[in-house]
Amino acid sequence: MPVPTDSRPTVTAVILAWGDEPVLEESVRAVLASEDVRPDVVLVDNGCTSDAVEVLASVAGVTVVRPGRNLGFAAGCNLGADRATGEFLAFVNGDAVVRSDALGALVAGLGEPGSEVGLTTASLRLYDDPETLNSAGNPVHYLGLSWAGGLGLAATAYEHGRSGHEDVTSTTGAATAVRADRFAALGGFCEPMFAYCEDTDLSLRCWQRGWRVVLVPEAIVLHRYEFSRNPQKLYLLERNRLLMVLTVYSGRLLAAVLVPLVAMELAMLAMAVKGGWAGRKVAGWWWLLRHAGLVRRRRREVQAARVVPDTRLAELLSGDVTPGVDGLSVPTMLRRVSVAYWSLARRAI
Repeated sequence: MPVPTDSRPTVTAVILAWGDEPVLEESVRAVLASEDVRPDVVLVDNGCTSDAVEVLASVAGVTVVRPGRNLGFAAGCNLGADRATGEFLAFVNGDAVVRSDALGALVAGLGEPGSEVGLTTASLRLYDDPETLNSAGNPVHYLGLSWAGGLGLAATAYEHGRSGHEDVTSTTGAATAVRADRFAALGGFCEPMFAYCEDTDLSLRCWQRGWRVVLVPEAIVLHRYEFSRNPQKLYLLERNRLLMVLTVYSGRLLAAVLVPLVAMELAMLAMAVKGGWAGRKVAGWWWLLRHAGLVRRRRREVQAARVVPDTRLAELLSGDVTPGVDGLSVPTMLRRVSVAYWSLARRAI
């Protein structure tokens, strides 16, 4: 008799380990227990300070990669993707725990080969409060700001199953899936970013290639969310936001946002002075100046790969800013001015 074959799709989950990672073992074992897919894990040790990586190294289905230093999120994920064997890739944070059917739902959301869907993102819930959202896809402001969409809202507010999967501007790097060949075609994450904004950058480039980014609300992932886990977060967020805008936006789109972008930089500097991180803000500018050649090369590569005009990208970008994080609220008047400006400016693109 013929031996039955397992027709379930193969998924390699790339998980990074950095710092103490208190739920890493739970995260990896949850991936391996996934239903409707054949999962394995590539675990990249970016500097785990607990014994979790050593414990997991002996678990069947886990491949540990030790680069010997902290590569950052972008390069660490790219390294893990290079070692992956699955037809599909899932990027799952080491502090995120997938429900048993989540990876299957993310993969199903990508559709058949040749589908117009490029990336799927999960309904990310707070680890200690699973009925509350951490992210339902990330909005992106026209000046490059991005934030966790729906943070703090009831998860039921984003249950769109009745009307199908919903387009979102950006996936969340904490729980996203992509076909391995499409990830390679996109060139992976932008490694010079090191960490933060790399999911936004990947998503906008995905849209520019004519592939959608969609929320799969039935793919539930619990995330042990900490906004300021990395002490360099503000520096990296600000530097990488500008790197993304300077490389992903076309000349026409850059011209449309130039005046508010300059105003934003001055406002951010004033905020940084008040908050005691002005040195890190200026360091971001200095990095971009010192790496101007890298910025130009990456810009040429990104612009050469695009197939969708900026009119489509402009439709995806928001004029409003609603981060939902304490201490990061934007005054109502500035929000109104921003919305009004963008509603006019994008007509000229």
